[in-house]
Amino acid sequence: MKNQVIIIGSGIAGLASSIRLANKGYQVQVFEANAYPGGKLAEIRQGGYRFDTGPSLFTLPEQVEELFTLSGKNPPDHFSYIRLPVNCHYFWEDGTHIKAYSDTGKFAEEVASKLGEKRENILQALENASFIYKYLSPLFMHRSLHRIGTWVGSNALKAYVRLGKLGLFQTMNESNQKQFTHPKMVQLFNRYATYNGSNPYQTPATLNIIPHLEFNRGAYFPEKGMHAITESLYKLACELGVQFHFNQKVEKIVVEKNRAKGIQVNGKVHKADLLVNNMDMVNAYKTLLKDQQQPTRLLQQPKSSSALIFYWGIKKTFPELDLHNILFSEDYKEEFDHIFSKKTIYRDPTVYINITSVYKKDDAPADCMNWFTMINVPNNQGQDWTLLTSRARSAIIEKINRTLNTDIEPLIEVEELLDPITIETKTASANGALYGNSSNNRYAAFLRHANHSRIKGLYFCGGSVHPGGGIPLCLLSAKIMAEMIPENQGSTNTL
Repeated sequence: MKNQVIIIGSGIAGLASSIRLANKGYQVQVFEANAYPGGKLAEIRQGGYRFDTGPSLFTLPEQVEELFTLSGKNPPDHFSYIRLPVNCHYFWEDGTHIKAYSDTGKFAEEVASKLGEKRENILQALENASFIYKYLSPLFMHRSLHRIGTWVGSNALKAYVRLGKLGLFQTMNESNQKQFTHPKMVQLFNRYATYNGSNPYQTPATLNIIPHLEFNRGAYFPEKGMHAITESLYKLACELGVQFHFNQKVEKIVVEKNRAKGIQVNGKVHKADLLVNNMDMVNAYKTLLKDQQQPTRLLQQPKSSSALIFYWGIKKTFPELDLHNILFSEDYKEEFDHIFSKKTIYRDPTVYINITSVYKKDDAPADCMNWFTMINVPNNQGQDWTLLTSRARSAIIEKINRTLNTDIEPLIEVEELLDPITIETKTASANGALYGNSSNNRYAAFLRHANHSRIKGLYFCGGSVHPGGGIPLCLLSAKIMAEMIPENQGSTNTL
């Protein structure tokens, strides 16, 4: 008889975990509180518009393809994507507009011509990002930080002898100020801290690894939209025999003699040989494991930022806009001080606009655009979000109008909203934080929950545990977790 595995949550890491464990010979069941799979990586359809609700940047597509290859499938037959020629368009209110071409040489020339920043400074910064990735990714992205084997051997030794060059002892902002002469380039590269909900003025410069993924490895777009990642992996999991139970909120993880034995749903116990938690780690301990010993230090760590997102159907096209667009704040440091210290929203926020209809035309009616309009905001600490959202909406519209020389309000014919409260409600993310614990100190990577547990038979995956948030890291968390579990050896559960 096959070993029984229960996965709590069908976020992207939960889906990947189900596929990996099914391939190891386990009978896998997934219990999901929502009526749909994908967690944050879902979609909204309204009035002829389609919006991807969550993560909008797609890098390291091989992490998705690997799941199909592992399952004996040809990836292009099930999931297709393109590499972006321009990673992002950057706008400032003084009229500066920079296209971040995926061709690094072309990007360097664009910056040199627009800002006067030396071409070699751009190329060297991307080379430095590649250097960090080369020596840290084998340790921090692809392996557990909580196993002694990670810290011995050639990969660890290579990193040890280069610690001074890996950005551990300065902030991202300090590093970027040394790399660039123009403040706009410092701001552009500081922006990468937001990719895991951190503050570039506090987070270590090791996060300068992120531009390597976007430029040197490439940014991509799934031809059917970001939600296609969820759809394709859900379909693959079903083909492998994974059973999904939607609208089934787990109430408790059943533990006997320090071993996970199953879960309780609607008062009924479902037994399993192994359990995998894809729910936010903090809320899992507060609710599902409230009777168990708590990892107090981890639970008390500061949380990442959250997001305020307006999904707008715009009845006009803007040729100057692309898939990814950033309208920068005039005072970036003050914006982050508001988010992380004052726990509120700055009057001049940086606005991110994602428009999938640029590449996927049927995501909006003819001569229209679907705008995923987002600003970074503090996680929920009991603020008056009705008031903050109203003020932020006005500030965002004013920012867009000033930067693009338009009047956007009359063009909005469809609107949906996602704020920190609804993020927590829909995804069980503690305080609505998008990435679990923040990375605002050099030890943050070590202050994430491990992919295994002190409770035998219980494992963790997803953005709130190692190695972190975002699609690639969530997929890697599932891989790290699955590698800890042996091939199916037959059921031993005696619940």
